[in-house]
Amino acid sequence: MKRSSWLNRWLCPSTRAFLQEARRTQGYSLVDALHGYIYARWPYLYIGIGTGEHPLARVLGPLVRGLARLSSPPSDDPCRATFADTYHGKVVPLEAATQLVTVDEEIRLTDLEQVIPYTRARDLILKNPDHIVVLDCPCRVSRPDPCRPLDVCLIVGEPFAGFMADHHPRRSRWITAEEAVEILRAEEERGHVHHAFFKDAMLGRFYAICNCCACCCGAMQARRSGTPMLAPSGYVSHVDADLCVGCGLCADACPFGVISLEDGVAVVDAAACMGCGVCVSHCPNEALVLVRDPARPEPLEIRHLLEVQ
Repeated sequence: MKRSSWLNRWLCPSTRAFLQEARRTQGYSLVDALHGYIYARWPYLYIGIGTGEHPLARVLGPLVRGLARLSSPPSDDPCRATFADTYHGKVVPLEAATQLVTVDEEIRLTDLEQVIPYTRARDLILKNPDHIVVLDCPCRVSRPDPCRPLDVCLIVGEPFAGFMADHHPRRSRWITAEEAVEILRAEEERGHVHHAFFKDAMLGRFYAICNCCACCCGAMQARRSGTPMLAPSGYVSHVDADLCVGCGLCADACPFGVISLEDGVAVVDAAACMGCGVCVSHCPNEALVLVRDPARPEPLEIRHLLEVQ
């Protein structure tokens, strides 16, 4: 029996679909495929090790980091990728996140260097975009006292959605685009920020939207520690001082802690603002608005990107 036939016999359809897509992905190596399989097959262990919360983090951490290094460019490459280049998220306001889960056509947008400012994992390729699975957030699951609900990670398109549904049936379920939008809106109301996640081992492209809280999210934790895993949305929050009543609700809601009150008026640290828009949706007086910051990467807005393609 040929090796390929043996693999087809013993691997489930979603795993075969992932490996077949891997073979069609230019520059995607066997090590990348192994890394991607491990990450997607055991995300709770992988993320638990990454956040340091899993009991085996000290033992298995070097193994996971070594695997990530093997799938990165060689050290003599002048464009050698950092950890953040290979695994990162893009902040997306609610409207942009909604576009990602309601797109009704297959999308192929590659080399989005003006949108995703990393050297790797910056393609937006959606196959079967109506295939959406909601997964228990690995970051939240890894914490001893996580935020609720747990099922807030949206896996979008194939081969990722099918893989997660097959391998994590107790922690995932298929949902419609309308249900995905409701999850996004509910998480926005809770003050959580939407991140579109990219990973080199996940075929070097977008595969998920997670709705992240500052206390549980590993990417936000890494950012606070100096690892730039999150790219800003391309917008900055702006305060209309005439409308602001100094209630402080925006400061309480800001997931990145960049809003304060000065002389009874909200003040945004523009340099640190990630442009998530949570403050905007939590202001009862409509005193805040997101404005485009031309000094930052372009927003990840599918409709606009398709128009200018």
